[in-house]
Amino acid sequence: MEIVIIIIQFLAALLGFPTALLSILLFLQLHWPAPALWLLKIYSSALSPLFVLIGVFTTVVGLATGSVFISLIGIYNVLIFCIHIFSVTRPPDASSNFDMAFGLHWEDKINPQLKNSFLPGRTVLKLPAVPHPRIEQNISFANIPGTDRKLLCDIWQPPSTVIPSGLAFIYLHGSAWYFLDKDLGTRPFFSHLTAQGHVIIDVAYRLAPETDMMGMVNDVKRAIVWMKENSGRYGVNPERIVVGGGSAGGHLALMAAYTINDLQFTPIELEGKDTSVCAVISLYGPTDLEPMYYHTNQHLTTRSIPGRQKKTTPIQMPAWIIKKMGKEYYRLGMNKNAVTFAPLLGGHPDECPETYALFSPVTHVHLNCPPTLLIHGEQDLMAPVKTTRSLYNRLVEKKNKTVMHILPQTDHAFDLQLPKISPSAHNAIFDAERFLAMMV
Repeated sequence: MEIVIIIIQFLAALLGFPTALLSILLFLQLHWPAPALWLLKIYSSALSPLFVLIGVFTTVVGLATGSVFISLIGIYNVLIFCIHIFSVTRPPDASSNFDMAFGLHWEDKINPQLKNSFLPGRTVLKLPAVPHPRIEQNISFANIPGTDRKLLCDIWQPPSTVIPSGLAFIYLHGSAWYFLDKDLGTRPFFSHLTAQGHVIIDVAYRLAPETDMMGMVNDVKRAIVWMKENSGRYGVNPERIVVGGGSAGGHLALMAAYTINDLQFTPIELEGKDTSVCAVISLYGPTDLEPMYYHTNQHLTTRSIPGRQKKTTPIQMPAWIIKKMGKEYYRLGMNKNAVTFAPLLGGHPDECPETYALFSPVTHVHLNCPPTLLIHGEQDLMAPVKTTRSLYNRLVEKKNKTVMHILPQTDHAFDLQLPKISPSAHNAIFDAERFLAMMV
């Protein structure tokens, strides 16, 4: 019997102690480059409901076997991860919520049909099961003029049993403007939205070094025009197209949405065509590139250190991540080294400040920006949250309808890791689905 007790205590300690160590990451503001710690942090946040259960198990084992140490570890895990779940599932601040943007009783304006598929609250155990959407992959939506280069997207249509809402959501994946691809970590989110009748266009825009940032913004506008011209085919109202995305995709969505009438951001073949959208969603998208340059320490990692001749080596992923990703590491372009602003924008901020400003969404805020939803993690190690707050303030000053939700203890790309069970991902989906419903 003593051997059994020892084994159970060992198992409880084996589960409880590493879990307690991981909890420390939730309270740290990481600084780039720290890819391994960042991944551990967002997985720890996503798995927090499981870690609460581990804490309960550890506590019970400790109390049942008379181990104060194991009991304390268990109690600590239960409390710390419950506090984390409570923090990351809070609603937006009263000063930046839906009431401020759309007025009191805004939910009364939403089609009751859409509400049937909403998340019941910001805190749910897991995303509900939904009917399978209809998916068309690798659809060509544009040819780059003068080349045979085709731009591809995936089209997610509502299940045949769901009444179409008439709204299309053009989604732009995160990429740091250099790597990754469509259809990466977003399937639960897209399935949830198609169950509400929305059409999703998952766009694979061109990346650096194939094109520059202007080329990427142009690709987004090509997707918008293509959707408008093919709206009848997909049961979409051409006046009900929303653009959005995560990280670099959020940045490009904001740029496309705020430069509707700016010809320098419009491809020649689209001149005279309608590139407008009815709303835009940014999930932790950079809004001001010069502060991001310093926030990600590019002044240290891409320039010579004073007193030395040699520049620091490019940042690379840890070997264990490369091994785990396998072929995906190369398919998604993760082996690229030059994932920095200097080659993309033609220099460092002190060398070409006008270029950094030109490609910053905050520069292009005006009186008639489309309604905007900004979702950002308080501890984002890549896109500084302070610039999202600045963008929000600028939009509100110009009387634009804007919702901003800053999630505490939350880092970059939080919504893409285990979104079916991640509390922070559920909170973001809660906001996004209601925002989209207001645009129908």
